[in-house]
Amino acid sequence: MNYLVYDLGQLKNGQRVQVTLSGSAANVRLMDSSNYQSYKSGRSHRYAGGLITRSPVVLGVPSSGHWYVTVDMQGLRGTVKSSVRVLPSALPQYTEPSLSTVPSLVQREESNLNIDHFSKSYDVFISHASEDKDEVVRPLAYALQAEGLSVWYDEFEMKIGDSLRRKIDKGLANSRFGIVVLSKKYKKKGWTNYELDGIITKVVTGEQIVLPIWHNITKKEVIDFSPSLADKLARNTSAYTVEEIASEIADVINTSQ
Repeated sequence: MNYLVYDLGQLKNGQRVQVTLSGSAANVRLMDSSNYQSYKSGRSHRYAGGLITRSPVVLGVPSSGHWYVTVDMQGLRGTVKSSVRVLPSALPQYTEPSLSTVPSLVQREESNLNIDHFSKSYDVFISHASEDKDEVVRPLAYALQAEGLSVWYDEFEMKIGDSLRRKIDKGLANSRFGIVVLSKKYKKKGWTNYELDGIITKVVTGEQIVLPIWHNITKKEVIDFSPSLADKLARNTSAYTVEEIASEIADVINTSQ
């Protein structure tokens, strides 16, 4: 198989890689060393990216290590030129401290210095069961990123020592759409029900729109679990690919702006 490869060297978790295509659509894969070796050998491998039809596309590095980008035309027609660059990290925005944070000789009873000055907003929050990560959720998160969306997905946002509840609450509060990947495992978990309660609360107040995805679950099971979700138009992973679902979600979000 013919392909172009870009050796990006050592990258850190959270860095971003921009791929620009000129000509036809192409398959773009961001892979670590182990998966790149499997790709070269024609073996099963994991990657971020996929079929890219819009350029440029920005891919997030999920973990620190040695990373590669490949571009190929497997299953496609035409020719393509490509370029790849690692985007510089954004500099933190400086804000003038308020007088309330300046040390004073007067002792105050109220003290709340745990203020998040950099609340990030997201296009979508993905609520899911961990058992569905490999098959659906992780590929969906990367596919949504490839569509140019800002995605709250726990593997992108959670770092060692973080409070799970606080991170989830911030993600829910700052997301315009809530994707719910409904499955048999989803129904049985406490955290997923906690997230769903938050999404439905924002739906009721008009602050968020829910986008259900059914995965290995029947309509009767969805009705038994949540009649309100069963009433929503959903996409089923048995009928649509992850890439097709991501593309449709991107269209919905982009047209709502």
